[in-house]
Amino acid sequence: MENTTQALARTPLYNLHVELGARMVPFAGYEMPVQYPTGVLKEHNHTRTQAGLFDVSHMGQVRLSGPDAAAALETLVPVDIIDLPLNTQRYAMFTDEHGGILDDLMVSNGGDHLFVVVNAACKQQDVAHMRKHIGNRCTIEELSDRALLALQGPAAATVMARLAPEAVKMVFMQTTKATLVGAECFVSRSGYTGEDGFEISVPNDKAEELARLLLAQPEVAPIGLGARDSLRLEAGLCLYGHDMDTTTTPVEASLAWALSKARRADGARPGGYLGAEVILRQLAEGVARKRVGLLVKDRMPVREGAELTDAEGRVIGKVTSGGFGPTVGGPVAMGYTETAQSKIGTALQAIVRGKPVPVEVAKTPFAPQRYYRG
Repeated sequence: MENTTQALARTPLYNLHVELGARMVPFAGYEMPVQYPTGVLKEHNHTRTQAGLFDVSHMGQVRLSGPDAAAALETLVPVDIIDLPLNTQRYAMFTDEHGGILDDLMVSNGGDHLFVVVNAACKQQDVAHMRKHIGNRCTIEELSDRALLALQGPAAATVMARLAPEAVKMVFMQTTKATLVGAECFVSRSGYTGEDGFEISVPNDKAEELARLLLAQPEVAPIGLGARDSLRLEAGLCLYGHDMDTTTTPVEASLAWALSKARRADGARPGGYLGAEVILRQLAEGVARKRVGLLVKDRMPVREGAELTDAEGRVIGKVTSGGFGPTVGGPVAMGYTETAQSKIGTALQAIVRGKPVPVEVAKTPFAPQRYYRG
């Protein structure tokens, strides 16, 4: 757990969470709801079948403006920002000079600015990183006056069609402005559950009103961090600080799909970001280990930190995320293995309390992704 001697921050929805009976826990320096009275399993299943509302206001929201903002940001990410279409969002990573991942983030092109969303635990260092490297090339504003809500699940579009019909015209990873509860909100069709859904940036002083409006819709229930974790794990999505960090590169983390063609060795603007030499070499030559999905062949959940061994009992990796997958109907995990042992179907063991539990390298996502692509 975090060091709780420092006062924990609260999101604008803190009082609402308490009113809804949430169990609050320290997370990334904030008091956050881990679950509500219905419990993690029901919350998970509700998101997969209807629509769940998540408070993600602890995330960092940053606006980069100025004519050079896109070119400047490209010096910090291995991703194409210059040609990012208007009203479109892209997944990116900040890398360091060794090719390690400082954080993962979302970047969208708002026309006269870029809108960037970073992880809660990393937001201060991310903003400092941008100020240090590109603060002289663009204006960097931390939008601490805005909350962030995520509405996720197959009924999310039905709900949004009632409240902001223009938002439903978007496909996955598009963005728009919409007026909700009388406030100008910034909406993207995205999320981190593997389901269709929307993320809504709303002024702090309107956040509770918007949350109550969304919760008043019959399809919507509040969802805590517990189910957020099981949902993203089933979707095969990385959690920063667990499945990737400065000791892992995007290639090792199996995130090469996110490394834009334009920034690769044969692209229009190869390299030019921190750690590019390492990452481009790994793309060409391969890596010694990589992130894989793991299906657990036992009822015993396999948790973060468990060592992975091969048939001979040699340690060949470790688990970085694990737990019960309610939609899968059994335990699932992700972790790193030696590349030779990373093929789908490879049988391994995870060592849980000294005992080997059989696991198998599996394709992710574990539950089918249902993003709306039109």
